[in-house]
Amino acid sequence: MARVHPLTSSSTATYQPPKRVALFAGAYNHIADGVSLTLNRLVDYLERHGTEVRVFAPTSSNPQITDHAGTLVPVRSVRLPGRSDYRLSLGITPSVRDALQDFAPTLFHVATPDLLGRHALHLADAWNVPVVGSYHTHFSSYLKYYHLNLLEDALWGYLRRFYERCEAVYVPSTAMMNILRSHGITNNLKLWQRGVDTDRFTPQKRSMEWRRSHGFGDDEVVVTFVSRLVLEKGLDVYADVIERLEQRGISHRSLIVGDGPAREALEERLDNTVFTGYLEGDALATAYASSDVFLFPSDTETFGNVTLEAMASGVPTVCANAVGSRDLVKDGTTGRLCTPGDVDAFTEAVARLAVDDDLRMRYGAAAHERAQEFRWDAILGLMDAYYDEVLGRTPDASPEPAEYAASPLAA
Repeated sequence: MARVHPLTSSSTATYQPPKRVALFAGAYNHIADGVSLTLNRLVDYLERHGTEVRVFAPTSSNPQITDHAGTLVPVRSVRLPGRSDYRLSLGITPSVRDALQDFAPTLFHVATPDLLGRHALHLADAWNVPVVGSYHTHFSSYLKYYHLNLLEDALWGYLRRFYERCEAVYVPSTAMMNILRSHGITNNLKLWQRGVDTDRFTPQKRSMEWRRSHGFGDDEVVVTFVSRLVLEKGLDVYADVIERLEQRGISHRSLIVGDGPAREALEERLDNTVFTGYLEGDALATAYASSDVFLFPSDTETFGNVTLEAMASGVPTVCANAVGSRDLVKDGTTGRLCTPGDVDAFTEAVARLAVDDDLRMRYGAAAHERAQEFRWDAILGLMDAYYDEVLGRTPDASPEPAEYAASPLAA
């Protein structure tokens, strides 16, 4: 049952609860992964549409997102063991609690089920503030890459207990919803997909000059991977496919866009591959559009942000038939879906596209058209509407009376 916010009462039937959102995240600006970029877009959208937001998240002395959206309140954190590029928050300290109380939120949004998120749940209960969650990371799928499969049951148990305390949980794909339900997480799941900037990611960004500057011939088929360079993104499958294409004498070139702890080992293995490092903005859009096939074997995504960007750029995609891509790629129409880890299937799919110009053109055009269904403003506006639903707001309700503008949390 939804909580009744302490500011509401039967005598203020026209009262419009304010929207001051406290967003708690495991990453926001210190690393530029799909989750961080999505949350930055959400905060930017909310603030442009009149909602105040405070972000509570770890940061670092050298963040990858230097111009993040909104106001960030840093929380204490330590480097994650074995993954120094990520940080583990240490929860809500007294100073962070004071900043939160000064902000007087009317809604908590927990984006990561970590210690910070747990503290946020406890505080929401204590302050009688509604709390919602969003599910961004397919945590259980990561375990096999770190030989931690025995922890899967315990992990799902923790996630069930965590999300049952949220009034709604926003999930990026129907496939991910089905997985959560199969593990007993059923508490008011709502679909909140990801979007793509179709003005930035477009076939018009294709550049022969860019291709030539990276040593690609005008007629060479460039097989591209874009993501963080970490094991769970399917790097081993990508490398296997590239090596098999070379062994079979299928003409192609390989391109990897991104950075991360696995880069050095990958560079040693794929010595004929072009590595650009991390790209963003128009540089990233040009890299996508100047490619010919997008190969993304990851089976750990909750939503394939990079897959959608490649599709918007008019590039046919070969992806794992898994949660992250299944809702995006139409097999045999916009690209191909292959059984996760099946190197033979991935190789055959890429090989066919590499030798068939007409097929690449047809898949690429269909992928571009499909991506138009995922424009950011519509996606982010849905989250804004979800917030209104939890807060009991209606689009045509009267503005909140001045005497109710301040939350009792600030008292």
